[in-house]
Amino acid sequence: MPVMRTGAIAWLLVVLIAACGGHLSMPGASVDRPADIVFKGGAVYTVDANRSWATAVAVRDGRIVFVGHDDGLAEFEGPDTVTVSLAGRMLMPSFQDIHIHPILGGMQALSVDLSDATSLEDYQIRIRQYADTHPQAPWILGGGWSMAIFGPGGKASKKLIDDIVPNRPVYLTSSDGHSGWANSKALALAGIDEDTPNPARGIIDRDPNTGEIIGSLQEGAMALVASHIPAATPKSLQAGLSYANKLLNSYGITAITDASVYEADLNAYRALDQRDELSLRVIGSMWWEPALGLEQIENFKRMRTHFTGGNLRASTIKIMQDGVLENYTAAMSEPYYVDGDPSGIPMVEPAFLKKAVTALDAEGFQVHFHAIGDAAITQSLDAVEAAIKTNGNSHRRHHISHLQIVHPSDIPRFRELDVIANFQPLWAYADEYVTELNIPFIGEERGSWMYPIRSVVNSGGMIAFGSDWFVSSANPLPQIETAVTRTDAGGSGAPFIVHETIDLQTAVAAFTINSAYVNGIEDVSGSIEVGKYADLIVVDRNLFAIPVEQISDAKVLLTLFGGEPVHGDPTSLGNQGSAE
Repeated sequence: MPVMRTGAIAWLLVVLIAACGGHLSMPGASVDRPADIVFKGGAVYTVDANRSWATAVAVRDGRIVFVGHDDGLAEFEGPDTVTVSLAGRMLMPSFQDIHIHPILGGMQALSVDLSDATSLEDYQIRIRQYADTHPQAPWILGGGWSMAIFGPGGKASKKLIDDIVPNRPVYLTSSDGHSGWANSKALALAGIDEDTPNPARGIIDRDPNTGEIIGSLQEGAMALVASHIPAATPKSLQAGLSYANKLLNSYGITAITDASVYEADLNAYRALDQRDELSLRVIGSMWWEPALGLEQIENFKRMRTHFTGGNLRASTIKIMQDGVLENYTAAMSEPYYVDGDPSGIPMVEPAFLKKAVTALDAEGFQVHFHAIGDAAITQSLDAVEAAIKTNGNSHRRHHISHLQIVHPSDIPRFRELDVIANFQPLWAYADEYVTELNIPFIGEERGSWMYPIRSVVNSGGMIAFGSDWFVSSANPLPQIETAVTRTDAGGSGAPFIVHETIDLQTAVAAFTINSAYVNGIEDVSGSIEVGKYADLIVVDRNLFAIPVEQISDAKVLLTLFGGEPVHGDPTSLGNQGSAE
């Protein structure tokens, strides 16, 4: 995609502002070349460097050609221009999600989806319904179950599935993707029994008294069953992606970082893009296999070359450095308060992590870390520091996602090492995971280090946001609200670590221009500025003019991707007809 240097754009905008008396428009824009669509009478939040406001925007050929006020629009309106009266509604840049699993999320939504079920009985009903309506399916697959429903440790029982589907293998991933739930048939097909040892970087849950296999598999143990499941077909991958694409557009999202892709996933993205059905700008994070070494970099280079074009760029490597707190696999500097004093699982040995990140950085790859425990976060930052010492700082825009337990001494290192803090803000409140599965097993002091969003901002670090859908909602609006309030969307309950709240400007930037920076497209997207792609959304209310507890009630009415509507209809917002 064409990219202008940031400095050149800034210089050009200064010239244009001076020339246009406060309005911004592209050179050559005139009445003989009218805009395709104009918006007027709105609260236009540009998210530019000055966080400016306007009332009107004009779009031609997929680009923004004017940003200013209604009285400057006349020369852009022609006989075929669609003129939209915003009537005070909010126009802003579209959202960008920098940690999301669209294909998996879409496939889960089309299979056994437990994400909004609230009890073991609900789980059984949905599993039985899917099995009954898909009698020819050789495996029953899906996920979204909550570890909290099973209590501390999140140990899901095979017997609950055996009672309803005894004769076909069933395998369901947890909502966070770090645990699997299998019935006896699936465990038998995988050859898992009481004598099966725990694999590297994984745990087979067992009854502490009898040694019987419970049915839940943690981290690396999931592969013992998953390796026996027939590979997803290109058709099913594309169906999942198509579902996700439409869902994300409906939430106002037009750019993403897919947090974990394999070659088959990249082929699905390319297939949709070649059919002009991909209305997302996509960065693919290629999965780093912990069991392999530096030799896998050559294949990453091949895939980067092969899958970079159109709306797709395979330019990032995903390294999962630990697990999650709920099953005690997040890597901690001090042990958990459970039997055996575990301290988690570093998925990549820390000394080798430094070598791997240094090699990837030297090859021009951005590294996207998963790190939840404080030790894993330190190890990830240490690896970036090692790369900078060897290669110099090439500003690869490395980022660490999740960041649940950040040791206070690591907070200033994000700015020092030029690492973006990639938070999932919807998690930053005291839900049952935090109160029942986390803090009792790490203690109040470490619990007070959770999701230090404001601390990173105050230290001068950059934050950006992602949803981690299918783990939690992909809708940015509830996530923004929770980042601002540190409560559940809707404002229930007391704020969680209230000094880590951020203001609305900062939260919006984290889902727009900052995420565009992580995606490497901030020169062409992420804000409403002349020359950038018209990646825009209309929200039904001005987010800055309502109580913050109502942000999650707001709706995206229209999403434009490169000037084209991909959700909603501009004419339904108040088309005033063609200019005469």
